[in-house]
Amino acid sequence: MRVFITGGTGLIGSAVVAELLTAGHSVTALARSDASVARARAAGADVVRGGLTDLHVLRTGAEQADGVIHLAFSNDFSSPDALARGVAEEGAALATLGDTLVGTDRPLVTVSGTPHAAGRASTEEDPLPVDGPVGGRSRSVNRVLALAPHGVRSSAVRLPRTVHNRGQGGFAGLLADVARRSGVAGYPGDGAQRWPAVHALDAAVLFRLALEKAPAGSSWHAVADEGDAVRDIAAVIGRRLHLPVKPVPQESFGPLGPIFATDQPASSGHTRTALGWEPTRPGLLDDLENIEA
Repeated sequence: MRVFITGGTGLIGSAVVAELLTAGHSVTALARSDASVARARAAGADVVRGGLTDLHVLRTGAEQADGVIHLAFSNDFSSPDALARGVAEEGAALATLGDTLVGTDRPLVTVSGTPHAAGRASTEEDPLPVDGPVGGRSRSVNRVLALAPHGVRSSAVRLPRTVHNRGQGGFAGLLADVARRSGVAGYPGDGAQRWPAVHALDAAVLFRLALEKAPAGSSWHAVADEGDAVRDIAAVIGRRLHLPVKPVPQESFGPLGPIFATDQPASSGHTRTALGWEPTRPGLLDDLENIEA
């Protein structure tokens, strides 16, 4: 299958590209910078120059592909305005990709986060939250899934709050970055709130499975660890960085503070049964042992 991928040179995207190529697919990656072009070509992918705001490039990439995987996002959480811009850019990009594939029966695999379910682990049946600072991303994903009756084999891989590899990535990676800057391995609240997690190489397998066989309009959970307590995550970070570990105000984490403070475990039972996905890589707490000061 000829696959067009956005975000193919990040921590998750690089793993997905490698997984696709190993499985015999060919890959064309969207790349905006010279460094991204070099990484994509070194991985064995063809390259199309452009970013998420280059809608004509996205349209051409989708037209020429047998399937599309969307992973790109600005990842600018520096302010509410910056986050809102990133959400809007992604929404326009997804709308372009989806509209291009209408009537083709080709797969479009997009990405979201696992939802929050009060008092329990969320499942694939739970709806995505459409309010809050990243609610616009959920609305964009829902619009993609709604293309199922219109000849798009759309699906969404829901990623947990931390997708990690060698101690980097996700919310745990952000905690480590904040710890390095502040000199404290902090966590909001009492730290009992739980975050789900998955190794990037395990998540990559699920993206491939969704591309190859997920039914139209379906959602899947790339969850290996159902929920690690945030204070346990911070404890490993503090030990590895030789920093004190203690609670800090959720405002310390900017616009993501309320999300960081939320208990949000998630399960993947249906995904494992229906698609035959089985994560095999190290869990988050073990993988964080790779953090370097």
